[in-house]
Amino acid sequence: MRRLTLHVRNGVGLHARPAAELAACASRFSCSIMLSAQGGSCDAKSIFAILALDVEDGVRVTLVCDGIDEDEAAEALQALEGTI
Repeated sequence: MRRLTLHVRNGVGLHARPAAELAACASRFSCSIMLSAQGGSCDAKSIFAILALDVEDGVRVTLVCDGIDEDEAAEALQALEGTI
């Protein structure tokens, strides 16, 4: 299991574009990827679930990758910091 924390810094939070980027990146991997923020959590492969968390700008989110390609997933997701 790999856990990483990203800081949402795009001015408006995880709205449609960054949520879509995050979900698209997470969907490339077979491992489970859970996103936690502001007291809630969801499947990071679902844009609608990400949007439902209503993550605001400045919030730190935690991603937990668990499965066969968790290391690759964590690296790819870490590279999104600064764009989400």
